Amino acid sequence: MAARIKLTLAYLGTPYSGWQSQPNNNAIQDHLERALEKIGGQKIRATGSGRTDAGVHAKAQIAHFDPPESRARMQPQQWQHALNAALPPEIRIMHAGLAPTDFHARFSATGKEYRYRLHLGEILPPQLHHRAWHLRQPIDEATLKTALSHYQGTHDFQAFAANRGDAKESLPGYATRTLTAVTYDAATTTISVQGTGFLYKMVRLLVGSAIQVATHREPIDWLDTLLHNPHGKKSQHCAPAAGLTLHRVDYCESS
Repeated sequence: MAARIKLTLAYLGTPYSGWQSQPNNNAIQDHLERALEKIGGQKIRATGSGRTDAGVHAKAQIAHFDPPESRARMQPQQWQHALNAALPPEIRIMHAGLAPTDFHARFSATGKEYRYRLHLGEILPPQLHHRAWHLRQPIDEATLKTALSHYQGTHDFQAFAANRGDAKESLPGYATRTLTAVTYDAATTTISVQGTGFLYKMVRLLVGSAIQVATHREPIDWLDTLLHNPHGKKSQHCAPAAGLTLHRVDYCESS
């Protein structure tokens, strides 16, 4: 078996059904695996660092695959160029390199950063169409920063997650996650959420709920109730997918 190859992908998620392969064959993984099969001459499984929802973008999604023996002499840069020639223009391999044979795009990850872009104002510039959440109403930026700070630390985020129907979602501790930094940059109107792991639609629900507080539709105590009573009511305020980008996936230096 040739050495494992690690890919860094960027994509505009608007036309696609998220990262994970779907029955409609229009997920990022579907397009990547078809390109790999075309180049490798056989089906090749690509494993990503995690799922992104339909319409969500990525600046640096990480994936790995094991090339077949018939392509053992292909260098990572050759895979990169060949894949980019075979992929749709909204999906690009930004980097390809060799990885240790025990590297795993998902299980070797130590953390991730998502960024959520807001646009405040009456008119949304066309360059931000499908790239930001257009908020016409004013927000209280100081309150937004306070709301986001309440998410930092280790919590049971069950109230900020949508269910996929997996049996593991009912296991004790399943929804416990640690967020290391949750911040708002007023200059770029961008929310950054960094943590060790995320639940289904978690970031979008965190953002949508914080905006409810920042627009004074809900009090700050409402967020604390959701955090401290995670098995009570769930937040129903999910921010649109268009504003969200997977910005970075972290690994230990050896990976």
